[in-house]
Amino acid sequence: MLDDNLPTFRFKPSTDNPLSSILYFTQNGTDPAAEYLFRRADPALPASRNRYAVALTDPVTPSVIYGEVLVEPEWVQPTLSAAEIRAQQASNAPAPPATATLPGEFTISLYNPDQSVSVKLVPGGFAKSDSWEFELPVQTFRQPSGSEIDKDQAAQPAPDLVPRVMFRWKREGRLSKEMTCYMSGTSLGGRKNKEPDITVAMFKAGRDSALTVYEPNLHRVEVEDRKGLEVVLVLAAEVIKDLWVAPARDVFNISGEGAAARRKNSRPTVTFADAPTVVAAGPTMSGAIGKPADGQKPATTAVMSATPGGGVDAETRRLQAMVEREEREREKREKAEQKRIKKMLDEEEKERRRRDAEVAKETERLRKKYGVEGQELPPLPPRPANSSASAAPPPPQFYPPPPSGYQGPPTQQYYKPPKQSGGLGPGPWGAPPALPPRPLSAGPSGRPSPPSNNGPFHCSTLNTLWNGPGTVAATHIAAHLNALQSPSSKPRKEEERKKVHKKRSSHW
Repeated sequence: MLDDNLPTFRFKPSTDNPLSSILYFTQNGTDPAAEYLFRRADPALPASRNRYAVALTDPVTPSVIYGEVLVEPEWVQPTLSAAEIRAQQASNAPAPPATATLPGEFTISLYNPDQSVSVKLVPGGFAKSDSWEFELPVQTFRQPSGSEIDKDQAAQPAPDLVPRVMFRWKREGRLSKEMTCYMSGTSLGGRKNKEPDITVAMFKAGRDSALTVYEPNLHRVEVEDRKGLEVVLVLAAEVIKDLWVAPARDVFNISGEGAAARRKNSRPTVTFADAPTVVAAGPTMSGAIGKPADGQKPATTAVMSATPGGGVDAETRRLQAMVEREEREREKREKAEQKRIKKMLDEEEKERRRRDAEVAKETERLRKKYGVEGQELPPLPPRPANSSASAAPPPPQFYPPPPSGYQGPPTQQYYKPPKQSGGLGPGPWGAPPALPPRPLSAGPSGRPSPPSNNGPFHCSTLNTLWNGPGTVAATHIAAHLNALQSPSSKPRKEEERKKVHKKRSSHW
């Protein structure tokens, strides 16, 4: 149910005082930081007899009280029958003692600004678990104003004119120790507007209780005092656990002694033995502040208001302690982050070395199994000594071949013979130039290359013309060209042209 990434308050019993618990706050996996101090009434004090009292204070300055709860049981006299009453009167026996019962509601008192939040019990049925409802005003703080009327602290708006948001703590089951707080709607002037339940917080009771605030839904909660909402959630969850979910044997510190009269749940004024005679509005929790030391007065709101500047000095000390605590926590987080990064780098280096060792081991195994033959490149052949001195022959300069039937001498227009060391070879234009060897990639290796004396061209016809009219093939080619250019072929061509012209005209 709980998630470490959400804002979570964990109750840890204090080692100095068994009646106190420290609330550690964590979010997104951060280190726990002391946020509140949950204090219970000292059962040794006479003022805490027959009462249940708790308070939520600052962990560094316990005199700063955020909220408190005071609950007194309701006393119920046992019902006797007529025969039992007559027997009691005849024997002059004392009346049976009254029994303490849980009240139907309790009140959470918030300070600065002062506010009272009533938490009411809604009993469940056979298939329905119990729930506890409370309401918080939408607007708690006053708007800044320069009017003297607005500055009057006694001028408070009527409760029916302030819109309120309704909340409900619901038990997951009749035997379960887990609860969930829902926002169930709004109310104004006694008229309630029910809405679908929205999860606000989750509580898990136990020796180390934990409360998780469901942060994704807080933007839908239209409550101005978010700090007051947080204090109410913590106090209400812990009080419900102590009174209903996991009650103690003597939760009201009765110690086996009944009360003579029945009292209702109220908030009477509590007086301390060593407190000065100052009547002021302040914490009314009986014994939750703890027993003061010898020769020391309890630090309450009444004492702070009676001593000029005492509240300012206490607030200054609290802020200084809070800043120092945050600085220590920040340094601790930075050291933890540095250790985490160093550990991560060491693990990566160790993993890289392990992979390299595995690769080397596998390579050595394959070498032993298959050997190293064929894995090394052969050496290059030695370079000849006169390779740099030999110069490549100049590239041949080719020109268009002479027309067919040309019998004249070679001219510069058709061919410019390259310069060669030897004399002119066979043919009318001299010996053909030497061609470079053909690369192996130019054709299949099994096909023989044409002989170099046939000509420099790949076409046999061009090579025949290159070699000159002395060859037999050249004689046949020349005769064929002469036949095409002879006058006897002209009538035949003219006749074919007329036939084509007549065939075309027949279509039109």
